[in-house]
Amino acid sequence: MAKIGLFYGTQTSNTQTAAETIQKEFGGDSVVELNDVSKAELNDFNNYSYIIIGCPTWNVGELQSDWEDFYNELDNIDFTGKKVAYFGEGDQVGYPDTFQDAMGMLEEKITEQGGETVGYWSTEGYEFTDSKALRDGKFVGLALDEDNQSDLTDERIETWVNQLKQEFGI
Repeated sequence: MAKIGLFYGTQTSNTQTAAETIQKEFGGDSVVELNDVSKAELNDFNNYSYIIIGCPTWNVGELQSDWEDFYNELDNIDFTGKKVAYFGEGDQVGYPDTFQDAMGMLEEKITEQGGETVGYWSTEGYEFTDSKALRDGKFVGLALDEDNQSDLTDERIETWVNQLKQEFGI
């Protein structure tokens, strides 16, 4: 079984593509198992000590629809003892006051259920006015913007995965 469970929801396939790139950067499916949240069961989260959550911010500061459907189910999962990292897709130019809100909403909920957040990411290089994903001046996870900064995605994922390898201790 893979050491890391990556759970993602996607609307336009950008988040799925990022999830696949993250999996590859970690070393493939023997290390990271991809789980489409639209098909996930509650007990799927119990299979991993290390979890990565991927969710785009949709419309104006909303969860992607599959995560929206699963959101209340998170209350029934004990994340105690699990290290959880987050990444999200967003549009900092079109929606500067809700950039990466979905990532922040999921991080808050999972932290309430005992998850330990890892993988904080600098806000340097982004232009936005507000985000629910900010904690102590950093994003709760990797902020991606395919609409405006797609040329930075691969480099950001590579840097973040190297950071996570240390934080996960693998």
